[in-house]
This record gives sequence, structure tokens and C-alpha cells, in this order.
Amino acid sequence: MNVKHRILSTLLGSLAAFGVASAAQAQTTWDMPTPYPVANFHTENIQQFADEVTKASAGKLKITVHSNGSLYKSNEIKRAVQGGQAQIGEVLLSSLANEDQLYALDTVPFLATSYAESQKLWKVSRDAVEARLAKNGLKLLYSVAWPPQGIYSKTALTSMADLKGIKIRSYSPTVARMIELMSAQPVTVQAADLTQALSTGVVSANITSSSTGYDTKSWEQLDYYFDVQAWLPKNVVFVSQKAFDALDPATKEVVLKASAAAETRGWKLSEEKTAWYIGQLKTNGMKVLPASDVLRADLVKVGEKMTAEWLEKTGADGQKILDAYRKAK
Repeated sequence: MNVKHRILSTLLGSLAAFGVASAAQAQTTWDMPTPYPVANFHTENIQQFADEVTKASAGKLKITVHSNGSLYKSNEIKRAVQGGQAQIGEVLLSSLANEDQLYALDTVPFLATSYAESQKLWKVSRDAVEARLAKNGLKLLYSVAWPPQGIYSKTALTSMADLKGIKIRSYSPTVARMIELMSAQPVTVQAADLTQALSTGVVSANITSSSTGYDTKSWEQLDYYFDVQAWLPKNVVFVSQKAFDALDPATKEVVLKASAAAETRGWKLSEEKTAWYIGQLKTNGMKVLPASDVLRADLVKVGEKMTAEWLEKTGADGQKILDAYRKAK
């Protein structure tokens, strides 16, 4: 091989290597841990979000969804995204209340009990939530509400006195406080572990949505669902600000557009599926009942106390949000 051929061969090899490296750099992959099963509507919505991002970015960004706590448990997800072990994640907003009480706003009982009220509450509190996540290096993408929360139990409930001493599953600090005020015992159990906790007697009652009740087949251990519609908690999806900043401008826009679509679609899906979930509980033998007047009055008193406690802990920031929400109503 003469000198010209050697130079040409080296040049072509370098260009090929550069092309391979460029192609590798062209595709970015994000891992996305989520706490809920594949068939849960939150996870279905997230999977559609991920698929839309891949398609709209022409494969430049691929989001791999790890559902049902398979990559990280619910209480590990935020820390994993902050630390760079995952790039994007989903958590229940109120599960972060130990970090900042403002995150507990949507689980204050009987403050926002319908989808319309919950959306108004989110609208006036979103900026504050976004600012707090930003301090941890996280960028808020979107939020979706769960169906209204009710009480699952083995026995009929006529008043709060029927819950005294019972071990009830808690999924956030605010829910734990509510259970305490109900004179019951809160036991923290992640959604992925709820079926086992019920079957082994770790808990014998549960405060959650009709959706989670369906996912965990609550009718196999519990007989009653009291549709008290205490609040509509929300999940939030956030991304590492560092990972987001590493994207090119066009891909950033793809992520933001898909996030907006996922929020709109997710809220609509949540509301539409609520009646279906309730129907499934009934079909599988659960007695679905409204709260009695006495039980509701007892719970409303708990809600009033917790609203006052929340304002005491959040101060001027909390009062500003609450005032804006009541004005919006």
C-alpha cells in the first residue's frame, strides 16, 4: 500500500469512527422509575408520554419506563433522580411532605374534593411546588390527580369511633397524621407492597383511591369501601435539570410539549376511569357505600384541624396559596 492509500485508509477509518461516535451521541436514553403497575392509568399515561417523546424526537431521546417500583421504590425515586442514578421519575407529591409541608397541600382532607377543585388548587400552587423542586436540581414536567380517596375496611363504619386502634395503611406524612387524629394506628406501606400487607395483617384498613383498590384487589381481604371523597392526591413527574439541560433545544421542546399533553390527558383519564374503578369494586363483591352523616362530620372536623396545622407549618407561603384557591373557587 503506497503512502496515498495509507493516508486515505486512515482518513476513512477516522471518519467511520467519528460517525459511529456521533450516532451514539445522537441518542440519549433516560431511565424512568415509577411506583405503580403497568396497567395503572398513571403508568399507561407515562408510557404514552415516553413513546411520544421518542417518536417526536425521531429517536434522539428514549425514555425507558421501569414500573411498579422495579428499579427504585417509591420513596427512593426522588433521591435517585437528584443523584443522577435515574434521569426522570414519578412520585406522589404528598410523599415529600417530610421535606416541606407545602407538598402536603393536596392531601389536606376536604379542602379540594372534586376534579374541578383539585385543578384549581394545582393551578395556584404549581409555581411554589416548581420552585421547591428546582432547589433540589429537579425540573417539574407535569402532574396528574388520583381519583378521590376513600376508606377500605373489613367492617361497616358508622362513625370515626369504629376506627379506633385499627392499623391503617398510610402513604404520606399527611395521611399518617389524619389516621392519628382518627385514633387509629398509621402504618407506612408502599403501593407495591399493599396486597401483601393486607393479606398478612400488617394493616387491616386502607385510605386510598378506587384505582389503587382495584390494582391491589382489595376485595380479597376487605369488604367495604366508603366513598368519602376526602381529597385527590397528585403524582408529579420531574426530570433532573442537568439531564434536561443536556438536550438540544428541539428535543427540550419535544419533552415540554409531551409533558403538557400528558397532564391534560392524565387528568381526563383519571376522571373518566373513576366510575369504572368503583364499578369493578362492586363487581368483585365489595360493598361500596357513602360515608354516614356522622362519619363525614367526624372527618370534616379532622380536615379543619389539619388545614389549620398545615397553615401553621407553611406560614405566609401556605396562606397565599390558600387565599388564591378560595378566591378561585
